[in-house]
Formats: sequence, structure tokens, C-alpha cells
Amino acid sequence: MDFRRAATGVAALAAAAALAFPALAAAAEDSGPPTRAAVAEGAAGDAEPPVSEREAIRTARGEAEVAEAEREHPGLDPSANRADGDRDWEVGFFSDDDQLVQVVVDDESGEVEEVWTGHQIAWKMARGYEGAFGRTLNSPYLWLPLCAVFLIGLFDWRRPLRIAHLDLLAIVAGFGISHFFFNRGEIGLSVPLAYPALIYLLARALWLGFRGGDGLAPRMPPVVLAVALVVLIGVRIGLNVADSNVIDVGYSGVIGADKIADREQLYDDFPNDNLRGDTYGPVAYYAYVPFEQVLPWGGSWDELPAAHAAAIFFDLATIAALFLLGTRLRPGRAGRILGVTLAFAWAACPYTAFALESNSNDSLVSLLLVLALLALSSPPARGAMLALASLTKFAPLALAPLFATYDQAPRAGGTAGGPTPRTLRTTGVGGAAVPGPARRGLWVIGGFTAAFAVTTLAVLTETIIDPGPSVFWDRTLGNQLGRDSPFSVWGQEPSLEWLHTALKVGAAALVLLVAVIPRRRGPATVAALAVAVLIAVQLVVEHWFYLYIPWFLPLLMVALLAGDARRRGAPPAASAG
Repeated sequence: MDFRRAATGVAALAAAAALAFPALAAAAEDSGPPTRAAVAEGAAGDAEPPVSEREAIRTARGEAEVAEAEREHPGLDPSANRADGDRDWEVGFFSDDDQLVQVVVDDESGEVEEVWTGHQIAWKMARGYEGAFGRTLNSPYLWLPLCAVFLIGLFDWRRPLRIAHLDLLAIVAGFGISHFFFNRGEIGLSVPLAYPALIYLLARALWLGFRGGDGLAPRMPPVVLAVALVVLIGVRIGLNVADSNVIDVGYSGVIGADKIADREQLYDDFPNDNLRGDTYGPVAYYAYVPFEQVLPWGGSWDELPAAHAAAIFFDLATIAALFLLGTRLRPGRAGRILGVTLAFAWAACPYTAFALESNSNDSLVSLLLVLALLALSSPPARGAMLALASLTKFAPLALAPLFATYDQAPRAGGTAGGPTPRTLRTTGVGGAAVPGPARRGLWVIGGFTAAFAVTTLAVLTETIIDPGPSVFWDRTLGNQLGRDSPFSVWGQEPSLEWLHTALKVGAAALVLLVAVIPRRRGPATVAALAVAVLIAVQLVVEHWFYLYIPWFLPLLMVALLAGDARRRGAPPAASAG
């Protein structure tokens, strides 16, 4: 097969898709518990519906959940408001300012449609509304075949007992079981069931990073993978155009882009239907500017074609970057095959499709991390890329020590690794003398740090001036670090705080450890260690969701498909760059 023609065809398809935008999208969930004052305010000013507020409250009192709450908390105060979407009555029963039960009453028929307690009052994404995330992609007739394509395409039929095959199963089945219960609104099961897959993949990433070993060796012919890649791209874009919704994350990007283009204050001034949409780094908004300018925001949570176009672009750009990374990691035809396989792995994974169907900004994080790995041989370039990733969503900041200390300079008779004195005193590629430890260390760590700092300053300058550092902190990291969420075991079970604290200390130690150990490291080793750090961070966050899987997925695929196989004594992959 002519891989150049195949690559050209994929690029042409990507260019055409980037110009397309959908005519169908819908709003997603919000979060944050409604207070009694907010509920009462929402009821004011509405035209009287067939079912009055008093009738709705009387109907709601008849529900068993309300009666049970009344027994435990006598004297509950009811308050009703009209929902923003279908205008049905949402009747809340309060003890002081805590809403214990919410009953949704049809404003025309007077029938009770929904009853919610606990976390599902404040967190609509916990209710299991059909299609709220991913739309039709959640249907078994789409989800299961996509899982099968992902597994079959990357499977080694000659060695079916490869441990790396368990890694694939952890992604599609480990997270998939949790996802099944999430779609049913059973977050008491879905949340804890996500942790075994995270812990397993953390252990595997650590093993690959520190010990090397067998990865994936797909037996599917490269031609088949290339054709499947093109088909998958078409299916993914078709689903986005025909049947996807824009969740609050994508909506935030469009709002921020509109503010930037209009030279308005970016933080602490978002509309009421997305008040906390300014919780991300500035790059999460700057990246949407070109799309919002071509497909302007209409001022409401409508079809948001700019969010669709941006999500499609982030997805296709990640595919292209993975293909290019493969060609950098291995020479010639082997590199093109690796590039196609990496791109296929991304396109076939159901959780990257889930991010695309939700039109979130998470694929932007993936793209920037792949670009950082692609620029690994240049300390300034990878510093700039990692800064951009960190200023999109802040988790990649934990990768700074790992990327800062990577040195491409080879050891005598060894591989590239960290900037150690022995490495720095040897000769370089082609016999050229490598600078001494101090000068080499200045170039490696100093070049990375300078580029990281300059990029960060350039991105944050306008925000530092207006609205200022304190507001930026309060709206972003301060908000994220201080919020409570039922989408972690720490949010559901406060008694585990001792374990939570211990894991935070462990994650911090890992962030520092991978900066110096192992000394022998190539791009695949860096990718594996980066996966370990990202998963360690995800294990301790207060809010975890399936959209975070694409952050580490491409790096995991690099570690599995381009690993240096140190334990087998095979030659390492070439350096990226």
C-alpha cells in the first residue's frame, strides 16, 4: 500500500470535515445545588400554567420520598420553580437551606415525572438521562462494535495471552462496566467501579516506564488498519454532525472565545446558564476563537456549531499528530505503519469517540500532549507545548518535572535518558562532543523552563492585568480544588479522607521521582511515565469522568506500540524529533 497516498487521503478528509458543521445539538447538564432562594427566584415572573404552584406542591407531597424525608426532618419547607427547559414544576423540599427531595411535576397534566434525592438533586449528570453524554454512541449497536474493532485491530492472535491485551480490556471493559451503571443513573456503583481500571492501568504504566517489557504487536495487516482508520474517521464525523450534543465544557469554550474576540474580561463574567464555565485555563478558550469567528455564537446554548467544528478539528489533529509521531519514532515504512496503528487506536477507542460526541475540549488536551511528545527532542519546544496543555486543563502541569529533565543525549552504548553526569560527559551523535554537565543541564532544564515560563506569561498576561491573579485563581484552580463532587469515591465517602491524603502524597512523590528515575529512557518510556503521572493525578481528584480517559490514552498507546522492550534486549525506538 502507498502510505503517502493514504496519508494524503486522510488529510483531505480532515480538511473537508473541519469545514463542516452540524445542524443538530442540544444542551447538557449543569451542576451546583440550588438553594431555596434560587428556586423561589426561578418561580417569579412566569405566566400561570394549567397546574398552579400550589397544586404542584400538593401533588409532590404525596410522593413516598417526601414522606420519608418529612419523618426524618419534620417541617420541610417546599418551594417550586418552573424548569428552564420544558417549564415543568420543580418542587424542592428544604431543611434549612438543604434540599432533600426534588419532585418534577408536569405543568399541564399535574403528573409526577421524576423524583430525586441525594446527589441527583444538584447533579443532573448523575440522573442517567438518555443521551446526555454521547447521544446515540451509547447504544449497544454502536458502542459494542466499536469496542470490538478497537480490540481486534490491536490484538496479537499469535500470542493471545499477552498481558498488553488486558490493557485493552481495561479500557473498553473496565471503564465500560462503570459506564453502564452511569448511564443508568447509578453513580453509587459507577463511580467506585471506575477505580479498578485506573489502578490497573497505573500499575501497567509504571511497569512499562520502569521495567519495559512486552507491549502490543497487532497482527492486522497495515492496509486493513489504514482503511479502517478512514472509515472510522468518516463514521465519527458523521455521528458528530448528525447526532451529538454540546455539553457545558464545549459551551464554555465558545463563550470564552466570543469574549476574547470582543476584548471582554474572560473570567468572572459568564452567563447565568453556564456560571462556572470559566473554570479552565485560557488556552481552552483561545483555541475556540477561530471557530467562533467563522461560526459566531448566537448568545445562548443553542446548536453551537463552533463547538462542533472545534471538537472535530481537535480530534482530527490528534489523529494526524499520532501518525506523524509514529513516523518520527521509527524510520521508513515501519514508522508509517506505527503511525497508522497509533492513529487507528485513537479513532477506534470508544472513549475518544465519546469525547467527540460530547463536543468537549478534552481532545485538545490530548492533542497538546501528543505534540509535546512529538517535540521531545527540543527542550524549548516541548516546554512550550506542555505549557499550552497545562493552561488548557491544569492536570498536565504535573508532567513538568518529567519533561523538563528528559535528555536526548545518548549514553555510551546505551539509550537516551535523564541528564546525568555520565551521560553529559560522553560523545554525542556522530562523534560530536557533548557539552559538560553544567552547560548541558542548562540547555535541557533551562531551555524547557524558559520556554514554559515565556509561554505561560504570554497566555496569562491579559488575565493577570484584568481581572487579576486572585480572580483567576478563584475561578479556576481555587474553584476546582474546593468543590465537592459525587464523581469520586472521596466525594461519596468522606471517611476515606485518610486514604485520599496518603494517595495525594504518593502522587506528588511520583511526579518528582519520574524526573530522575529511570535514567535510561526513550520517548516510549517518557510516554509510559506520563501515563502513570496523569492517572495518579486522576485518582486523587475530587471529580473524575470518562472524558478524562483521552488525556492519557494516546500516550498509553505510544508506550504499548512503540516501547523499547528493554527486558527483551531489543533496540529502542528512535527519538521523537
